[in-house]
Amino acid sequence: MSSKEVDSLLGKEVEYQFQYNPELLFPITRNEGRARIPVDSNNLPFQGVDVWTGYEVSWLNGKGKPVVKVAEFEIPADSPNLVESKSFKLYLNSFNQSQFGSDDDVITLMEKDLSAASGGSVKVTLHDVDSGALSCSPVVGECVDNLDIEVDIYEPDASLLKVSGQQVTETLYSHLLRSNCPVTGQPDWGTLVVEYTGAKLDREAFLKYVISYRQHTGFHEQCVEQAFMDIKAITKATDLVVYARYLRRGGLDINPYRSMDGRLPETYRLYRQ
Repeated sequence: MSSKEVDSLLGKEVEYQFQYNPELLFPITRNEGRARIPVDSNNLPFQGVDVWTGYEVSWLNGKGKPVVKVAEFEIPADSPNLVESKSFKLYLNSFNQSQFGSDDDVITLMEKDLSAASGGSVKVTLHDVDSGALSCSPVVGECVDNLDIEVDIYEPDASLLKVSGQQVTETLYSHLLRSNCPVTGQPDWGTLVVEYTGAKLDREAFLKYVISYRQHTGFHEQCVEQAFMDIKAITKATDLVVYARYLRRGGLDINPYRSMDGRLPETYRLYRQ
């Protein structure tokens, strides 16, 4: 974590602001985390998007009546910055006692602010809370969580991964993903999904690899990108999608999605999200 992050207000107790304030957004360069994988930000080996879901989005209409929505924010993976989650929460809370004429006014403002912070073109979608747009859905694929394995490695280790010579197209996933926030130290719980065409992943080895993130300190986006690179290298994949659906903290969940071909993720959420 950079000195700028350490010196920021993010690790400190702060008062919530309820009047619109875009200066609360705190961008963090992707370059530092990618350099440790390593990934060259100027020549990305993947495409993708970080899909954030905001469940506590509210403001006042022109008559002072509260409006509540569920929001989806799509931040492109090729943007130079990610947005720190606590600052994102503080920013959204700053809308609470501010008046806006319409949903479109809010969308326009959020897209402008988040695009400026991330350095990419951010898309914002607002959903009515009864719309059912984000219905719960299970992952379609093979869950490896019931395998009876012994585990003693809790930092990411690509050498845990193993493959056979068989070429397959399949989807594997695990709900046992956990990593730790670099800013707060709090645990982040999630589900990791891998869709690929390549050398067949050994199931027990794959589960051990997922669990190896358990004591790792890293942003959600960086964990997914590291998993993408490690799995791509071992499987020699000709087609690969790696994404995680993390549980919400502070009314926000983060769902980084990386692929070889630029396909977009489906709109859904897992039961525990």
